[in-house]
Amino acid sequence: MGEQSWAAAPAAAERARSVLATAWSCAVTADGGREEFVGAHTVTEDGRVRLQVPQDSALLAAAICAPRGEPSAVLEFADVSPVPVRNRIRARLWLAGWFVPEDGELAFRATRVVLREPSGAVVVDLDEFAAAAPDPLATAEARLLTHLADCHSDAVERLTRLVEPDSLHGAVKVQPIAVDRHGLTLRIERTRAQGDVRLPFHRPADDVAQLTERMHVLLTQAASASCPRALQRQRTDGDG
Repeated sequence: MGEQSWAAAPAAAERARSVLATAWSCAVTADGGREEFVGAHTVTEDGRVRLQVPQDSALLAAAICAPRGEPSAVLEFADVSPVPVRNRIRARLWLAGWFVPEDGELAFRATRVVLREPSGAVVVDLDEFAAAAPDPLATAEARLLTHLADCHSDAVERLTRLVEPDSLHGAVKVQPIAVDRHGLTLRIERTRAQGDVRLPFHRPADDVAQLTERMHVLLTQAASASCPRALQRQRTDGDG
């Protein structure tokens, strides 16, 4: 079978908007301090962040008292795998800019957007970021992945037939770590390391029903593929 390609993958702006749409917490660095806010931010249709902060927050005081009402700030969001694996942080998103008090909240105006994934960091164009939409599966991804990992581990192992044998060398466990409209990503865990392999869909999936069909296609392809070397079973008495 041919080599798997990463070509069918979200663009950086879409990926950044997906991280922003699903992140539950937000770390803010401003005026020399850092605060963590949980469940306190919302996102507008064009990707602007609005933050509700306590009245005694140092961040609110800085926003009110700063010259021109525009303190410099950096917002950080983490994209965490819903499936328990090593190195669960799949991506980090940073927005640099300033806050403006507005309607009882702090409205953030970004001047720079940076997305860091295992493949490296990329500066996202601001216009592309504003125009992009989150992946249509983003808000359902956690439920979909945990269901696949917990209830269909046999299907996950069958999908390894679509992975190049070299990528499975030394593997002790395979877990689904990400899914988007373009494809499914598997985490190949080894005793002391790990790597990710992407299985692209033949067509993008715009909803869960289409995702189900795309997964059936992958499983059909896996059924007709040659069976790779069985996964090694991790020893319970250590690595020796």
